Amino acid sequence: MTDQRIPLAGVIGSPIAHSKSPKLHSYWLNRYGLSGYYVPMDIAADSLEETLRALPKAGFVGLNVTIPHKERVLAIADLVTDRAALMGAANTLIFRKDGKIHADNTDGYGFIENLRQGAPAWDPTSGPAAVIGAGGAARAVVAALLDAGVPEVYLSNRTKTRAEALRQEFGVKIQVCDWVQAGNMLEGAATVVNTSSLGMVGKPEMRIPLDGLSSDAVVTDLVYTPLETKLLSEARKKGCTTVDGLGMLLHQAAPGFERWFGVRPDVDEAARQAVLS
Repeated sequence: MTDQRIPLAGVIGSPIAHSKSPKLHSYWLNRYGLSGYYVPMDIAADSLEETLRALPKAGFVGLNVTIPHKERVLAIADLVTDRAALMGAANTLIFRKDGKIHADNTDGYGFIENLRQGAPAWDPTSGPAAVIGAGGAARAVVAALLDAGVPEVYLSNRTKTRAEALRQEFGVKIQVCDWVQAGNMLEGAATVVNTSSLGMVGKPEMRIPLDGLSSDAVVTDLVYTPLETKLLSEARKKGCTTVDGLGMLLHQAAPGFERWFGVRPDVDEAARQAVLS
């Protein structure tokens, strides 16, 4: 017999039933023969802080955080990493043994690792990046691209003021393009990223013309339902290297899993298939 508690982790959001994180973390726990459980929890905004303070007492060692709580948890956390502060949002919480809640954001890390794995020859310094969308995901992507050495980012969003806000935040390396001329920013772009919901199942298709897309470009879409969006399909036909969005989900999850359960998990085809099954 042992009095050591089995570590618990999970994902909080509302709604949460759609999340693929429980499949992924449960697969990793089983794969590495670890004690632990990972559970989805639908938590209302008015009980968020009360829940976060109570869960460590029940044996929880950390959480993933999704919509609509990613911004609000920063105000509750005792410690916030620089990258989470820059993003204005957290997707990973660690409940420390001293009782403090540590907030981090691994979205940018997951995005870059997915690109490097899916397009090993990708060179961020080879030319500008074109980013479609200006929401929370775009903020993580833009920060990660600039940190990786992309010389310039062209940014376009249906609501231009949101793109302008990101330019104000990230500075002169951001060039905002009008939505009706978004196709023009693909000319000369070495990296193209869709961070919007366009092309997702149940959402409008992306209608940005791809005439200016170079066959040398690396094109990635954060949407992973469907796995190959129209953007990726058309880019592939043009000869581009394409990277789907599922890998970002897998890679952003790995640092949290390591902190909670003590093993750095492999992000490989077996993990992909476990999530897709």
